Amino acid sequence: MKTIMQYKNINIEDIKNIALEAGKLTMKVYNKDFQVDYKDDKSPLTEADIKSNELICKSLNKLYPNIPIMSEENKQVDYEIRKNWDCYFCVDPIDGTKEFIKKNGEFTVNIALIHNNTPIMGVVYAPALGDLYWADGKSSYKNGEKLPLKTNNNPKEKLFVVASKSHLSSETQDFINNLDSKEIEQVSKGSSLKLCMVAVGEADIYPRLAPTMEWDTAAADAVVRCAGKMTYVFDKNGSRKSVVYNKNNLLNPWFVVK
Repeated sequence: MKTIMQYKNINIEDIKNIALEAGKLTMKVYNKDFQVDYKDDKSPLTEADIKSNELICKSLNKLYPNIPIMSEENKQVDYEIRKNWDCYFCVDPIDGTKEFIKKNGEFTVNIALIHNNTPIMGVVYAPALGDLYWADGKSSYKNGEKLPLKTNNNPKEKLFVVASKSHLSSETQDFINNLDSKEIEQVSKGSSLKLCMVAVGEADIYPRLAPTMEWDTAAADAVVRCAGKMTYVFDKNGSRKSVVYNKNNLLNPWFVVK
């Protein structure tokens, strides 16, 4: 019960401030020439990923020393240990490193609080765009405005779909092509901003029939859920199971946010 009480004492303002500070650090690197390295899985890594991760983990440990942290850039804790976590922070210090390298602005700093395998609080900060999204456990916001900001009342007439900018699979495109609407407007976006677009109401649906990791989605998924939307496991038969976190394999299933 100890960590359950702790999560109730977590101040979303603390998490927002940490994300904002991490965003400042990433922009210092973003605005200069920087080196790109590659991890064992061939994914890119920059100085900004490392510095952002150090700042976030150090700040969270200082404020909430008894809550464990799972981050993309940390060594992963064995499942036999973390399966007992009822509460932990899930961090992606920069989601959309490919977009960061391309300098198109569509990258985010992501910090989520997971409780009982469900993202309940989260902050997504896009420092190059100046947009801050957060979920406080009850409601979601973009730059202080409560979400959703828009509602599509005629999805059968026109459906707004967002898909990945750098990882659009043929399976995802087939799914989009078969959606039931007279007109489909499809846009591409990088990083966890795609989930945030559904939370805001700028997109009706975000299908991801391609690999992602838990830290790629956790913070934005909290924003989605607290905005009254959901991230569902993709199922051809249409059953509605929500995506869960802290699995033995940290790879997400294919999913649809709507």
